[in-house]
Amino acid sequence: MNRRELIDAVANEAEVDKKTADAVLRAFQDVVFATVAADDPVTISGFVKFAKVKTNARMGRNPATGEAIKIPARTKARITPLKGFKDVALGTVKPPKLKK
Repeated sequence: MNRRELIDAVANEAEVDKKTADAVLRAFQDVVFATVAADDPVTISGFVKFAKVKTNARMGRNPATGEAIKIPARTKARITPLKGFKDVALGTVKPPKLKK
């Protein structure tokens, strides 16, 4: 499903026009981006957690030569699916019925 299809589905499910659904989706995206950029995680219970994760510098090994190498510290984006999402995605729980 691409963005356009998502907007169509959300507009249909929420019974709003596509322009409103697009505005809400864009606002959601902007809020998540700004919040995570400010080092504050965003958690939607039972769905997903968005967070910025910082890793420390460490020593590692080059698997081809066995040589010790220094792995620098870095910052990564992490998106973690939560239990409710996993249950539906893995078929443990039936997904919600969508309007036609």
